[in-house]
Order: sequence, then C-alpha cells, then structure tokens
Amino acid sequence: MLRKVAVLLAAVTAFAVVAPVTASAARSACTPVDWGSGAKYASQTTAGLLTNIRAGRQECYDRLVFDFAGVNDGYTVQYVPEVTHEGSGKPVPLRGGAKLQITVHSPAYDQDGNPTYTYANAAELVDVTGYQTFRQVAWAGSFEGQTTVGLGVRALLPFRVFTLSNRVVVDVAHVW
Repeated sequence: MLRKVAVLLAAVTAFAVVAPVTASAARSACTPVDWGSGAKYASQTTAGLLTNIRAGRQECYDRLVFDFAGVNDGYTVQYVPEVTHEGSGKPVPLRGGAKLQITVHSPAYDQDGNPTYTYANAAELVDVTGYQTFRQVAWAGSFEGQTTVGLGVRALLPFRVFTLSNRVVVDVAHVW
C-alpha cells in the first residue's frame, strides 16, 4: 500500500512540475523577446522608388511590407500621438488604440514627378479587415524623397523592422 501511495505521489509531482513548464513554453512561443515599442530607425545609404504596400497575417504578428524598385534601407518607425501628412502636417485619421508612423526614405514618385505607387483609397491602402493587430493603413504622403504611412493598431504593442534588398518589413506582435 505504501508503495502505491509513493508511486502516485511521484506521478502527481512529476505532472505538477512538467505541466506548468509546458504551458509557459507554449505561451512564450509568440512572446517577442527583443522587439519592444521604442522608435526604430536605419540611416539611408540608398533609396529606391516605392512601388507597393501589402500586408499579411502570421501566427504571432501582423506584417506590413513596403516594396521598392531598387534598394531602400532607410526608415523611421515609431508610435506617435498623431500621424501627420507630409508637407501639410494635418492629422491622418486612424482606427485603433495606438498609431505607428512609418517613414521610408524613398519617394513614391520618379525623377519626373510621376507616381510609382498609386492607390484607390488613401484611407485604406491595404485591406486589413480581420487582422488581429492591424486596424488601418493610411497614406500620409510622399514629399522631399520620403514616404509616410500611418498604421493604426489595436494597442501599443511591440514591433520590429528590418530590410531586405528591395523591401522594408514592419511586424507588429499580437501580444506583449
């Protein structure tokens, strides 16, 4: 009888130790370790021409991608109280509990002033209906060699930014 009790206690103790570790490991799979919510920027060394803006949903974050003809490696991305239009400084209305101002150091027009990126609706550049974090992507202008977009998000959440040869990628986490 004593042996059965000891085996039962050992089994319960093993379950109690393993179960919380497994549950916390599952929770931390989507917890961004080093993203943070502070401003992120990269100094420009080369600039392409903005050609497209698109979004995608991932398991742990929503993604916004800026595509360029040529290479772009300069950007500034930060939470702001209000995203403003390039040139005029007028507010860009955005849905969501927090606002990210994304500025890429490349124009959306060529050397003759012809647009290289066009959109049907400045207030809805990309359809983000049903996204977990994104609420709205809106145009804020392209002026003096840089382009700004407002990204309305659910809440002030951690994000990361990185570049590929012809892209700037902004990921915003679903959770802290």
